[in-house]
Amino acid sequence: MDTNNNQHKLCHINPDWCWLSRVKRIFKITDIMPDFLFRKIILISGLSILILTIMILVSLVTNSMLSIKTFGFKFFTARVWDPVFDQYGSFPFIAGTLLTSFLALIISVPFSLAISLYLGGEFIKEKSFFAGFLKNSIDLLSGIPSVVYGFFGLFLIVPIVRYIQMKFGVEPYGVGIFTASIVLAIMIIPFSASLGREVIEMVPAEIKEAGYSLGSTRFEVIRYIILPYCKSGIIAGVLLALGRAIGETMAVTMVVGNSNIMPSNIFSPANTMASVIANEFAEAIKELHFSSLIEIGVVLFFVTTVISISGKIIIRKFAIRT
Repeated sequence: MDTNNNQHKLCHINPDWCWLSRVKRIFKITDIMPDFLFRKIILISGLSILILTIMILVSLVTNSMLSIKTFGFKFFTARVWDPVFDQYGSFPFIAGTLLTSFLALIISVPFSLAISLYLGGEFIKEKSFFAGFLKNSIDLLSGIPSVVYGFFGLFLIVPIVRYIQMKFGVEPYGVGIFTASIVLAIMIIPFSASLGREVIEMVPAEIKEAGYSLGSTRFEVIRYIILPYCKSGIIAGVLLALGRAIGETMAVTMVVGNSNIMPSNIFSPANTMASVIANEFAEAIKELHFSSLIEIGVVLFFVTTVISISGKIIIRKFAIRT
């Protein structure tokens, strides 16, 4: 009797509840069922990501089996890539990918960290017009297509690098690993800077005020309070930028030089794993050539996975220390 009175009161207060209760009675839906369905949907969504990743890996390995059986481990150490004579070695492309990515990371980290600290509220008011303009500009840079960055590097960065090479007595190619690294650095700065800014803005104001009240300067507050507090988030942004740099294709293809020879220095033309696939995939007539390109995709998949797992371990270590 009390239950019926309570339901009548709820229907009077909220008519939608009365309608919902009638639907539940018609379809015999209990209060536990929505929670059960919600948990199952979340579980299926999580498993679908795992299944999709496994399917991608299986499809890549299946289509590269001919190359794996033909070359074995020599595929990763050989330095000759010659489709005419069916000689395929991916070591120059692995070296080119790692050189361009990590050099771009070294160039971008100081700038992204400086931008994060500047926009994090320590040097500029968060709600000022200039701060909003800079934040929107960073978001705009992260959304520009990579081919636009490629044209920017081709028409502006390449002539500058060629001039520097002539001054230092280096062969003035203009294109090469160093040029690709600069373009990649410009591309990945918005990613790490945006994430770093968001993490720095989450630092409690009480902690910073306590540092200032003890007589600390702004530099000391940043060094001993903000950076240790945001260490894991900043590293996560750097690793996100590294993942973007490793997988970048179009912009790198336009300025890296597309040379299949092992680079001798950072100014030499080279190729990355992504760029060689983009350049030769449409022209891969031979089955072994096609399979070798797919195996490069497998290598790129594993390199990205290893860096991602290593990054998570590093973030966990820093999180424990903080």
